[in-house]
Amino acid sequence: MPLTREGIAYRIAQDLPDESFVNLGTGIPSLVARFLPPGKTILIHSENGILGAGPKARPDEIDPDLVNANGDYVTLIPGASLFDHALSFAIIRGGHLTHAVLGALQVSRRGDLASWRIPGPRVPGVGGAMDIAVGAQRVWVATMHTTDQGEPKIVEECTYPLTAARCVRRIYTDLAVLSVEGEQLILEEVAPGVTVEDVVARTGAPLTIPPAVRTMEIPTEFAGTALLAP
Repeated sequence: MPLTREGIAYRIAQDLPDESFVNLGTGIPSLVARFLPPGKTILIHSENGILGAGPKARPDEIDPDLVNANGDYVTLIPGASLFDHALSFAIIRGGHLTHAVLGALQVSRRGDLASWRIPGPRVPGVGGAMDIAVGAQRVWVATMHTTDQGEPKIVEECTYPLTAARCVRRIYTDLAVLSVEGEQLILEEVAPGVTVEDVVARTGAPLTIPPAVRTMEIPTEFAGTALLAP
């Protein structure tokens, strides 16, 4: 069974190490904060000036000055700090983020990332994603494996404008976990009930298949949220 969007976020949260500093992008990445394992110190960074962003705010907790990249109102964990954009981007550009989890329109076999524009529609610009993609120590992508039309999002070469070149280290989708190592795209894990052949058929680039590909250990639901698609 493929993962839901929440299932992808849950799987990523399990891999974040203790004492990491993590920027979460819009869409699926913003859900990761809901599934952080207890017992780990993981500080969530938001480029608008937060280090230590907590879960999404309940209606009675809303502070209009505290929002994440998705525009959702968030809370603060004990010890959180607030600062201006200049310091926030100094953290990003200075290489102080251990991880960034970003969405993607396309990811190439070599880890090129296209995440901001489909040719045709006018958009304001790439925004802070470019800085984050080149500034974070490790860039992970959270995305569905294919588009709504069934086209692969993991491709040999990106055809959309790039956010950054050769920046992605790992890709988490509803079907699989893949790592990028030089010129190789390695299949590390498959979702429960998904076969290696399923992933190969839905990927637009050659995959390196290890002798043993793990199956993800994902609960059916977490705190009432479905992690596996029906």
